[in-house]
Amino acid sequence: MTISALLSPQRIFLDVEISSKKKLLELIANIVADQTQLSESTIYNNLLNRERLGSTGLGQGFAVPHARLENLDQTVGCFFRLKDPVNFEAPDNQPVDLLFTIVIPEEATDEHLLILSSLAGIFSQAEVCQAIRNAGSRDEIAQIINSAEQ
Repeated sequence: MTISALLSPQRIFLDVEISSKKKLLELIANIVADQTQLSESTIYNNLLNRERLGSTGLGQGFAVPHARLENLDQTVGCFFRLKDPVNFEAPDNQPVDLLFTIVIPEEATDEHLLILSSLAGIFSQAEVCQAIRNAGSRDEIAQIINSAEQ
């Protein structure tokens, strides 16, 4: 599965005002719960448990909060550009303002690893991150991600 296939403009959220990592995970859980049959608390707890294993912040202001969940029939992906960066305990100690969240069915191990690898490749490119930060619309961000994925 490609990143572009996961990401429709309706799943791109721009200039989100959030004050902490915890609040952000709550927002993600709320949005994903609206798109699945899973409860907000199940999604939140799984995202939080994954963060407790180690930060999903990858560096350059980018993070990939993710979880694998039982009773989920398809992968859900959402992109967030935050108005103000939040501390995400990233390895480079930089706060995060770009996030791609993925919630994946429990049994989809290979798909999970492929998506994480693709995201790391796309968002390790400083010019891609900067273009996304400067983008004026959801469609423009979708195009930037699609182009970077090619």
